[in-house]
Amino acid sequence: MTAYEPIMMQTSDPNRQEGDAQTPHPKHRHAMVGPFDLWEHKRQFQFQFLRLIGLDPSHRLLDLGCGTLRGGIPLIAYLHERHYTGIEVRPQLISEAKQELHEESLAHKKPVLLCCDHLDGVELDDKFDVIWSFSVLIHMDDETLDKALSFVRRHLAPTGRFLANVNLGDRPDSVWQGFPLVWRPLAFYNSAFQRHGLQ
Repeated sequence: MTAYEPIMMQTSDPNRQEGDAQTPHPKHRHAMVGPFDLWEHKRQFQFQFLRLIGLDPSHRLLDLGCGTLRGGIPLIAYLHERHYTGIEVRPQLISEAKQELHEESLAHKKPVLLCCDHLDGVELDDKFDVIWSFSVLIHMDDETLDKALSFVRRHLAPTGRFLANVNLGDRPDSVWQGFPLVWRPLAFYNSAFQRHGLQ
C-alpha cells in the first residue's frame, strides 16, 4: 500500500478533455474550497494526476474531503456507476456538492456523498482501490490525522493505494476557514502512516 506519493504535476492545456466540467460554476462555490482563480486548474490536476497513476473506470475511489466536488465531478463522470464515494465534514459543502452534481447532469452515476464530523465511527461496506485526499491532510491536527489514517487503513483494499498531499516543513500551525493549516516534517508523516500499517 502506498501511504504518500508526492504530487509534482502541472497542467496547462486550455483545451477541453475527458472529465471537463460542462457548465459554469458559481463563484461562491469555488471560494469554499480555495482560491477562485485556481478552481479549474486544481480540478483538472486531480483528474489528470489520478489518470496518470493508473486510475481505471472500474476502480472504486473514495475522495476523503470531497468538498464541493471540485475534483469529484470529472472522477464521477469517468468512473463506473456507484464507484465514487465522497466524504466531507461540512454539511454546507455536501449540499453544494449535490447541487454541482445536478448541474453537471451526473446523478445517474449514483455517487455516494456522505457528511460526517468524525471518521473514527464511520464504517463503510466497500473497500477502495484508491483513497484520494487532496489538500485535506494539511488541515488535520495530529489527533484528527491519526483517526483519518485508521479510517483509511480499514477501508483500503489489499492492493489499494492511498494518495495525499501534505505541507512538508516545520512552521507554526495557522488557521484557514476555521481549520488548522499544518506543516510537518516528512519523518512525522512516515511514522504516522507506519503506525497504521501504511507503507
